[in-house]
Amino acid sequence: MAKGVKPRVKVPKKASAGDTITIKTLISHKMESGRRKSKKDGSLIPRSIINRFTCDFNGQNVIDMTLEPAISTNPYLQFEAQVPEAGTYKFTWYDDDGSVYETEKSIKVS
Repeated sequence: MAKGVKPRVKVPKKASAGDTITIKTLISHKMESGRRKSKKDGSLIPRSIINRFTCDFNGQNVIDMTLEPAISTNPYLQFEAQVPEAGTYKFTWYDDDGSVYETEKSIKVS
């Protein structure tokens, strides 16, 4: 598990049924591409990136994306989603080392 990884998510607290909302995510992660060399001995630093991101709403998939080595450190993602009803968004980031980072945010429908 990478050190200091912290997922952050912004989801509006409430919306009307059928509204389209903007969701913003950021995860603190160093993102090693596997191409840099160590300054100590010149060996390659192993690849360590967030390679997949998913978002589900009440168990239904909203977005599922594969991230490649060119993704920046501390990847920021922004996307739009429709709110059919009150519920919970579940966000999941998958790391090359097998670690999984999750967080959830609820939204109310007015």
